[in-house]
Amino acid sequence: MRKILMAGVAAIALGASLAASNAADLKFKPGEDARFNWKSYEEFAAAHKMDGQELSIFGPWRGDDQALVESVLAYFTEATGIKVNYASSENYEQQIVIDVEGGSPPNIAVLPQPGLIGDLASKGFLTPLGDETRDWLNENYAAGSSWVGLGTYKGKDGAPALYAFPYKIDVKSLVWYVPENFADAGYEVPQSMEDLKALTEKIVADGGTPWCIGLGSGGATGWPATDW
Repeated sequence: MRKILMAGVAAIALGASLAASNAADLKFKPGEDARFNWKSYEEFAAAHKMDGQELSIFGPWRGDDQALVESVLAYFTEATGIKVNYASSENYEQQIVIDVEGGSPPNIAVLPQPGLIGDLASKGFLTPLGDETRDWLNENYAAGSSWVGLGTYKGKDGAPALYAFPYKIDVKSLVWYVPENFADAGYEVPQSMEDLKALTEKIVADGGTPWCIGLGSGGATGWPATDW
């Protein structure tokens, strides 16, 4: 089975088949609701007639969020005829590893942890997205090369390749500090990664502990560290 990871899955999976989707099921009927411009939808539908094919997606959304995601996927099914099977799990970080190691990966996995993506890529579980996707990101994303870099990881052979398509970005991995403490200790705010490493070593030499991060998250304990 082809394995694709998009940028950022099933002990008990919550499955949902969207195969029976039709225009009557959609909140806004394509081509009929004048509040929307349906040109891009109609062009996409005309170019992607794939009745009979299936697509499996494993993502983090459950409950109300899952219902919203499925309402969007219903338009994809309506346009293409592709049966979409969406699944999720409360412990999806662990489950995606179980699935890929067991030989039953989804076609697309939506993951928010770059560290997990890199680990899966290094073990050969992911399929590169190719030059066409890389070119599209470079041409359509502001600072496209930066996004390509964030989605690029080393594969099992050690060669870097684009494995992740970033589509939703959250601000994370911020370093918080107390300005008064820095002033009292005579530390300057680092302006580069090299400065940050040097400050880390200086704080240790001064007998301090430079870093503190909360990693507890139930069955997903440790995942905050993968954002780094």
